[in-house]
Amino acid sequence: MVTGKRDWRWYLTRVMMVFVMIFTVAISVFPIIWVIFSSFKTNAEILGGAFTLPTSFSVGAQAYQYLFEKYNFLLYFWNSLLIATVSTAVSLLIYAMGGYVLAKFRFPGRGLLFALFTITMLVPGHAKAQPIMRLIIDMNLYDTKTGVMLVYLSSGMAMSMFLLRGTFLSIPKELDESAMLDGAGFFRTFWSINLPLAKSGLSTAGILMFLGNWNEYFYAALLTSSETHRTLPVALQFFNQSFSYDYTKMFAALTIVVLPGIILYMCAQEQVQQSVATSGMKG
Repeated sequence: MVTGKRDWRWYLTRVMMVFVMIFTVAISVFPIIWVIFSSFKTNAEILGGAFTLPTSFSVGAQAYQYLFEKYNFLLYFWNSLLIATVSTAVSLLIYAMGGYVLAKFRFPGRGLLFALFTITMLVPGHAKAQPIMRLIIDMNLYDTKTGVMLVYLSSGMAMSMFLLRGTFLSIPKELDESAMLDGAGFFRTFWSINLPLAKSGLSTAGILMFLGNWNEYFYAALLTSSETHRTLPVALQFFNQSFSYDYTKMFAALTIVVLPGIILYMCAQEQVQQSVATSGMKG
């Protein structure tokens, strides 16, 4: 009788877990699928039935073609890709060194320094707008890609330091000691031994920073004024105003902005989950 009750509860638990997972996936994926399908529907189809399938994909093809021909969408895409990639790569190298030092070296104030890094997550990004704006103007970097990149260098610092520190803690310290006995210095030990073993943490921190920089709107709009340096999220705001009654083109623009980040995360989701789990155990 006891075994039967346990089996019944076990099956009920499994069914509930599956139901919760299906429900979570549905409410997460459905809006994205709905936006993509809506970009191939006419206004009448969208307003007539939000959950209907598009009758013809030619309408969507014309909408995407219009975006790339009428507007400098390739320029906006390139600006976002360049700014997000460069700022992510540079900051990832800096944070990797910082996480390595915090994980492998003991020095006074190490715990306090790490706590200060993590506390920055509690500071709203908009609260730093005035000093950042003043600094960028004084450096003559207003309305430049370089100015936006410099601001993005600090984005994701706390989360990246937390993930990378945990990743480097999971690497046996004996490897560092063996390398030092062989005459390897700090940079060689870091670059040749620890960095290759920290691929999961590096990929996770890089993806999270890239997605944050790719989707960032506030500072991109604050620090740029010309169309030459405009990023996709800023351009999307102008599209929302221009296409306020043309839902097909508006959804097509949304798809172009959102889809690259989703594809990037799907390609590296296993490494992201593995790194988060490792950081949670070792951090």
